[in-house]
Amino acid sequence: MSLVTEEIKASASEIYHGDEICQEKSKFLLQEIGMPRGLLPLKDIEEVGYVKDTGFVWLKQKKSITHKFDKIGKLVSYATEVTAVAEQSKIKKLTGVKTKELLIWITLNEIYVDDPPTGKITFKTPAGLFRSFPVSAFEIEGEVKEKKEEEKEVVVKEV
Repeated sequence: MSLVTEEIKASASEIYHGDEICQEKSKFLLQEIGMPRGLLPLKDIEEVGYVKDTGFVWLKQKKSITHKFDKIGKLVSYATEVTAVAEQSKIKKLTGVKTKELLIWITLNEIYVDDPPTGKITFKTPAGLFRSFPVSAFEIEGEVKEKKEEEKEVVVKEV
């Protein structure tokens, strides 16, 4: 059963359909709230919606996927529907996301970036367990290289 009701859709500030625009908007939203843009590497996204008043966000994809974040060696499973409440530097009431620890899949329900920034991102479970990783592990690879090149150009221009 979907957590996104017709009532929620009716109150949505923004709803997008189609993979290309949904990819763009999901990454933009992550950037807006101070999260790394590679945090939700979803594929074939059919719908993205956002209720600005409450911060409620949903993403629907054609099929669930499992993604490996190579820099930290972790597998993460994304269901066909991912929902959350987005705030500045925090995603809470997260549904549809699980991570593999040892041999079991563990549900995640909260993600936050430290404020002031320490370069760490923390993932929490409903049981209160948590784990922190470098934010850089969740950046999009090409964008990290572009940022470093831009920083080099700025340093060269200042000299």
